[in-house]
Amino acid sequence: MNSIIKHPSAWLPIVISLLVLATILITITVSGPPSPQPDEGVGAHLFQIWLALEVLMIAFFAIQWLPKKPEEAVLVLVIQIVAVLAACAPVFYFHL
Repeated sequence: MNSIIKHPSAWLPIVISLLVLATILITITVSGPPSPQPDEGVGAHLFQIWLALEVLMIAFFAIQWLPKKPEEAVLVLVIQIVAVLAACAPVFYFHL
């Protein structure tokens, strides 16, 4: 059985989301909760770029694999979306 999770289009969005989550959590742990600032800063812009690229990567995966293997693709899509939401959770919590 050749699982689609072995393909980079499946696991790469998950890994990148987890790396973004780890980066945010480490930053909050080291620096403490963020304080409101008038300028968003580089971190916020990088987060926005990551989010746009993540949407494109997930859409590419869905277009590529949903027609071929719908059952496996839906499971991987759910994992990808949960990983993105987990990475976005600290941002929503602290209203960064």
